[in-house]
Amino acid sequence: MSDHLLVSTRKGLFSLVRGSGGWRVARHWFLGDNVTLAHIDPRDGTWYAALDLGHFGTKLQRSDDRGDSWQEVAVPAYAEGEEVVMGDGKPPQPASLQLLWSLACGGADEPGRLWAGTIPGGLFRSDDRGDSWQLVRGLWDLPERREWFGGGYDFPGIHSICVDPRDPRTLRVAVSTGGAWISRDGGEHWQVASHGMRAAYMPPERQFDPLVQDVHRMVQCPAAPDALWVQHHCGVFRSTDGAQRWQEIANVPPSVFGFAVAVHPRKPDTAWFVPAVKDECRVPVDGRLAVARTRDGGESFDLLMQGLPQEHAYDLVYRHGLAIDASGEHLAIGSTTGGLWISEDQGDRWQAAPARLPPVHAVSFVD
Repeated sequence: MSDHLLVSTRKGLFSLVRGSGGWRVARHWFLGDNVTLAHIDPRDGTWYAALDLGHFGTKLQRSDDRGDSWQEVAVPAYAEGEEVVMGDGKPPQPASLQLLWSLACGGADEPGRLWAGTIPGGLFRSDDRGDSWQLVRGLWDLPERREWFGGGYDFPGIHSICVDPRDPRTLRVAVSTGGAWISRDGGEHWQVASHGMRAAYMPPERQFDPLVQDVHRMVQCPAAPDALWVQHHCGVFRSTDGAQRWQEIANVPPSVFGFAVAVHPRKPDTAWFVPAVKDECRVPVDGRLAVARTRDGGESFDLLMQGLPQEHAYDLVYRHGLAIDASGEHLAIGSTTGGLWISEDQGDRWQAAPARLPPVHAVSFVD
């Protein structure tokens, strides 16, 4: 089980470790800076931290010594003349990097390869650990990209990248708002992979259109990569055939709305969600923070609340604010109000971290 957690917050990156007295804050980096995402490469142990510095732009930092030192590397960049054309009627805009929203590693036999998903909806590849990046034109040049539009942000963005461990040339990405997509040739060619999802916010004739699905987060089971789970703006969906078809899961208590989802690393039928009130509110149902867990592929759910605040709790958990470690035992959730809770028994009981943190964007276990 992992005894180390990285927490990306509005005011820095924090390291928590577990000792004989429980979890504690051990170190911090970039204090005062907006750290939107941390990523650990299990192939070589490299750490990455993405920063959104407002007027100074997006930055990417790399550490080869577990945070003892950091080196600034390149970030994805759009060439002059690239445009974002959206399907919601907004006028075209010049494409420029707004947010580095997701990072994923290539295969075990692809040293140095990284994938990055950005707002405004571009997928990038690096083959030198982030020293340089190339736009994946196969996805960017799709005519269907003109149907994508913003969800919580003004522009569409790629927040989820799933690399198939059996064949790293098979990539699955999810877009808010633009559905899910799959490539089987390393990004050269793509096909839409969100059939079966339902967008209740669209007119009836377009609710099942795969191009307009607002996927909030997509995860795959490492031991069974054809098993994927999605937290969608309008519900929870599951695929058992590599995202060829999706099944809607209708009985998630107390709400099918949320942003975060995690799947057990070896048990594809076991997944966790953090439900909330949708749309304008976006707070826990009835002011009680809870985690929903299924162990039977969505047939039934346990509502896990022990150790979580159950009165006047208004903690929203973002897309990357829920994480599971490689053992499948430790989970962590971080909220927009700076709450951080860790479970060592698959969510049955939760312990609040002994710290008052800034708003949490993402949590990542260091395995």
